[in-house]
Amino acid sequence: MAESTPESDLGSIECFQNYTAPEVFIQGLAGIVNQQDVEAMIRAQKQMLQRFEKTNEMLINCNALSVNRLKTAGSEFKKHTALLLEMKKDLDHIFKRIRILKTKLAAQYPQGFAAASTSAALKEDSDAEEVAAATRDEKCKESASMSDKDTKSLQSDDLKQTDEELDGDDDREDGGGDEEGDNCVRRRQKRSSSSTESANGTSANDTSPCTSDTG
Repeated sequence: MAESTPESDLGSIECFQNYTAPEVFIQGLAGIVNQQDVEAMIRAQKQMLQRFEKTNEMLINCNALSVNRLKTAGSEFKKHTALLLEMKKDLDHIFKRIRILKTKLAAQYPQGFAAASTSAALKEDSDAEEVAAATRDEKCKESASMSDKDTKSLQSDDLKQTDEELDGDDDREDGGGDEEGDNCVRRRQKRSSSSTESANGTSANDTSPCTSDTG
C-alpha cells in the first residue's frame, strides 16, 4: 500500500479548496448512493405525478358536471313544488266551494238534497258490491280451473296406471302358455255371467212389488 506523504495530502487539500464544506459533503454522499436507484425513484415519482394529475382532472370534471346537474335538478324541483302548492290551493278552494254549495242546497231544498244523498250512497254501495262480486267470480273461476286441471291430471295418472297393469297382465298371459290363457278366459266369462245374473236379480226384485200389486 502506498504510504500517505505530506505532498499527497497537500494535493488532495488543493483539490477541495474551490468547494465549500457542504458541497464537499454532498459530493461524498453522491458517491455513496447508487445513481440507478435514484433514477428509478425519480421515474416512479413522475409516473405517480402524472396519475395524480389525471385523477385531479377527472375529479374536477365530475364536480363541474355534478354542479350543473344539481342546478338543473334544483330548479326543476322548485318548479314542481310550486306547481303542487298551486294545485293544493286550487283543490282547497274547490272543496270549499263544494261545501258552500252543499250547505246552500241543503238549506233551500232539504228533501231533494236528502234524497239525492241517499241515492248517491246507495249507488256507491251497489258499485262496491258489484266490484266485490266480480272479484269473487274471478276467484271462483280461478279455483274451478285449478280443480279441473287437478282432476284431469289425476284421471290421466289413473289411466296410465290401468294401462300399465293391463299390459303387465297381457305379458304374463302370453308367457304362461295356452292353459293359463284358457283359465283367464274362463274366469272372465264367469265374472261376466255373475254380473249379468246379479243384474237380472236386481231387475226382478224391482219388478216384483208391481206384479204383486196387480195380482
